[in-house]
Amino acid sequence: MPRQPLDNATASATATPATSPADIFIRRLAVFGGAFLLTILVAVGPFVLYGREGFDGLEMLGFGVFFLLAGAIACWFCTAAAGHFVLRTAREQEDLHFSPHPHLPQTRTALLMPLYNEDAQAVFGRLAALDGALARLGASAAFDIFVLSDSTNADVALAERAAFRSLRLQAQGDVFMRRRPENTERKAGNIAEWVRRFGGAYEFMVVLDADSTMAGETLLRLVDAMERNPGVGLIQTAPTITGASTLFARMSQFGVRMYGRVAAAGLAWWAGSEASYWGHNAIVRTKAFADSCGLPILPGAKPFGGHVLSHDVVEAALLRRAGWAVHVTAALDGSCEETPPTILDFIQRDHRWCQGNLQHLRLIGAKGLHPISRAQLAMGCMAYLSSPLWFLGLIIGLVLQLQYPVDWTSFWYFLNPRFTPFMLTSVLSLILLIGPKLMGCMLVLSRRGERRTFGGAGPVLKGMMLEILLSATLAPILMVASTTAVLQTLRGRDVGWRPQQRDAAGGLAWSDAFRAMGWQMAAGVGFMCALAVRPDLSVCFAPIVLPLLLAAPLAVLTSRRSAGDAAARAGFLTTPDDHGMSATPVVFRAPIALPRPAPAAHIQPGLTAEDRRRLIIEAPGELSA
Repeated sequence: MPRQPLDNATASATATPATSPADIFIRRLAVFGGAFLLTILVAVGPFVLYGREGFDGLEMLGFGVFFLLAGAIACWFCTAAAGHFVLRTAREQEDLHFSPHPHLPQTRTALLMPLYNEDAQAVFGRLAALDGALARLGASAAFDIFVLSDSTNADVALAERAAFRSLRLQAQGDVFMRRRPENTERKAGNIAEWVRRFGGAYEFMVVLDADSTMAGETLLRLVDAMERNPGVGLIQTAPTITGASTLFARMSQFGVRMYGRVAAAGLAWWAGSEASYWGHNAIVRTKAFADSCGLPILPGAKPFGGHVLSHDVVEAALLRRAGWAVHVTAALDGSCEETPPTILDFIQRDHRWCQGNLQHLRLIGAKGLHPISRAQLAMGCMAYLSSPLWFLGLIIGLVLQLQYPVDWTSFWYFLNPRFTPFMLTSVLSLILLIGPKLMGCMLVLSRRGERRTFGGAGPVLKGMMLEILLSATLAPILMVASTTAVLQTLRGRDVGWRPQQRDAAGGLAWSDAFRAMGWQMAAGVGFMCALAVRPDLSVCFAPIVLPLLLAAPLAVLTSRRSAGDAAARAGFLTTPDDHGMSATPVVFRAPIALPRPAPAAHIQPGLTAEDRRRLIIEAPGELSA
């Protein structure tokens, strides 16, 4: 698995994979062309307002910031619109056909579970369920499970070993465990070391996270699709969120369940064979990964130099550069993960992702990458740069208004003809922001079976309204958090690598909430001081200022399981999980007849007998069998 140089002049993603859609240019023209037109339309309002007396420097900066943000929102809207079209017309399998009843695999697949100081009982419980699902399908012989521990806590490591021994005794398939003595390159290094030592025995590998799992049927369909499409290097599923209990987690779970599939279908539609990789719940062709995905070590100091942190998007770009197709699919259910239970845990995870994504700024120009791969890297950067841009836009807008005297007619600006361009822009921006949510809701309401799994039309509509309200309320809090993360990253602060908090326990303590929300409340006070000079703007800024001032109470409220349970009992934010059902069938529709690979006489063993004898020792760095 050689490291791939970023300045390789001979590398080029010029070959078109066989699974690339024939109309991919039209698809991208529709999405990005539509997004550009919508951006122009939304930008007319501020252009007219700023341009009445000519543009000065601050107004030009404010308009530029607004145009960038409007473009990002328009891309999100058009992607969701494309996804809604794809799902409503049952075209989600046009590029990759998934068999409703796949044959047993002809090849071997490794299921990789990297760990870092996680709850061993919960992790091995998920693996036991996965092993049981494969056994019920008669497919255990085609899959081996590997637990790849990077845990540094001795007590956690001891619990992992005990849980592994218990699982090994009851598992129907082969289960192995390896603990690295050194956590070189974090999760990416963990996977890479397995590929170099053991990857040659497996045609495919499925990468999981400690909080994720996949249905056995989904695994069989993924393997079947890879066997029938030898030019595909990776297929990424669209995981849904499960196991939510707090109000914050329930909000995230409902949003992903209701709207996430629409966004994923739209992304799959315009990305084609140049899609992305999210680091887990995906199947990868092992040899292709080994040949093309050795990550470079970036020159310079942290946080922009050193090992690549957000490795998944980079690995997808390198796979495509080597000629392999990379696909995202929204056609499969049965792919799940958990979400941080509180807004503080979400912010901590997001800070680490922010550092990794901003590191991609120096990778966008790597030689040989496909233009869409570069766009995926840029979008990942924009996901975090949008927060400081939004914050900067608010400050610029307020500073511009402070140059004028108090005008109480602006207090009811929506009734003032002078603000008509601003109102049109506000309405259009609101449509772009909540439009994808409405599309996801309409899709569920239009399908009787899915509507019933959410509890009916009433709970669907009630849940959507509460989710939109909570998202809008928490958005300014997350804006300040992401802005702080970007500034700290630009200052060279490395956030390190800490295990994720996955259980809310008793929720956030008030002291922790006030300490963590200091920047948010300070920003709210700063806006209040400025609004004291222009109180007529208070209605305009209330949706921003009030959540910032109340950041700590909101963090505590949304961290409570009792609040989440109360919402569910009242019919808000309920999902198929609450009814013990899946939101969608594993395959939406039966595709056309599919070709099969040449049958194998038998499935080759993943590890040779000599491997098994040599690696029976349970010690750090060795494989336990």
